[in-house]
Amino acid sequence: MDLSEAAQNVIAQARELGIAYIDLQFTDVTGIIKNVQIPVRQLEAAFRDGVWFDGSAIEGFARIAESDMYLRPDTATFAVLPWETHDHKLARLICDVYTPTGEPYPGDPRGVLRRAVEMAQQKGYRYTVAPEVEFFLFRQPINLASLETEDKASYYFDVNASESRSIRRKIADALEAMGILVQAGHHEVGGGQHELDLAPLDALPMADAIMTARLAVKSIAHENGLFATFMPKPIPRVAGSGMHIHQTLNDTYNGNNCFENSEDDYGLSAIGRSFLAGQLTHARGICAVLAPLVNSYKRLVAGLEAPVYVTWAQLNRSALIRVPRVSADHPDSARIELRCADPSCNPYLALAVMLRAGLDGVTRGLELPGAAEEELYLFNARRRMLTTLPTSLYEALEAMEQSDLASDTLGLNVFERFIEAKRLEWNEYVLEISSWELDRYLTTY
Repeated sequence: MDLSEAAQNVIAQARELGIAYIDLQFTDVTGIIKNVQIPVRQLEAAFRDGVWFDGSAIEGFARIAESDMYLRPDTATFAVLPWETHDHKLARLICDVYTPTGEPYPGDPRGVLRRAVEMAQQKGYRYTVAPEVEFFLFRQPINLASLETEDKASYYFDVNASESRSIRRKIADALEAMGILVQAGHHEVGGGQHELDLAPLDALPMADAIMTARLAVKSIAHENGLFATFMPKPIPRVAGSGMHIHQTLNDTYNGNNCFENSEDDYGLSAIGRSFLAGQLTHARGICAVLAPLVNSYKRLVAGLEAPVYVTWAQLNRSALIRVPRVSADHPDSARIELRCADPSCNPYLALAVMLRAGLDGVTRGLELPGAAEEELYLFNARRRMLTTLPTSLYEALEAMEQSDLASDTLGLNVFERFIEAKRLEWNEYVLEISSWELDRYLTTY
């Protein structure tokens, strides 16, 4: 098998840069980065033959009977790891997973998103997204009984003398060195809470970028004596960490924004309105993918700017989907913002179900219900019979199991393994007794 020109260029670049080792990265069903490291001399063989690994050792990945898997590096993802400078220079390549027969493995989350993107392309659309990635920084050593944030600021965009400002800059510099543009970084509403806004990309490279950003944040925080977490709700009674995702469909032929219509009150075209309606229609069925942890549903509660109701709006930040205002000078920036996802999700699966839900709305020409601009937390929702998001991982999994769209998008392999892994997580949770329960009930009853 002859090497492609792109593979030869990557090998030459690795040699010129003095790279000693290559991290071959892929993602399991639950969204955790996995890694096989090879010396740079093995890179040619990796491109030519792939690199074997035991899929049965990865949670929710493969059964024992189908454990032989092969990683095939994607040349477009080659990047030096800027924070790995101590002993040897390291680079990474993100990989697709294949079976021994040379077929794409149906349980590979990256393959799930690739299939959804190809479906959109067949319909003439490019799916572009821009996430707002939130996280907390804590001081080390970690004390689970009393987490200490890196700073005490508690307002959006606070400026303080804490270490976090320089760490955010280091993270942004590292990502930009890897080709991932950071549009903005700022302090979030909670003490020790921060946000990085990534510049728009097509869905597949953006999912790669989100995984890279999570690795960069954790690695650079650790190098600076801090602990970073993307857990949605590590601190009670304060806003949790979400991952709002701005979305646009573009025409593959002329590049035009398919959501834009300056004549509409909300700036949305018929395609944009139907895409939004599709995501509302399927919101409950895909919520377990977007908010996949037991802890995720302690963020999705009333009063802290997280969505509770399946609604849309422009100004109301408690809505599930928001249509941001656009400048009259730039109507082509029309987009919609989904607000229930959190940064613990598997971005490949999350973007896949979001895209397919929206495309289903476009294909069926779904009508968009009226906007909900009133403050929903203070409004009697029963008067409008508003649908709510699931209130627990258990409820979200029940809804997901009834969703033909979720099953079709993920494929039977990923669908079954995802639900199995999350059912186990829920069952482990309900067997535990929390400190809240002991404080509340032990001496009272």
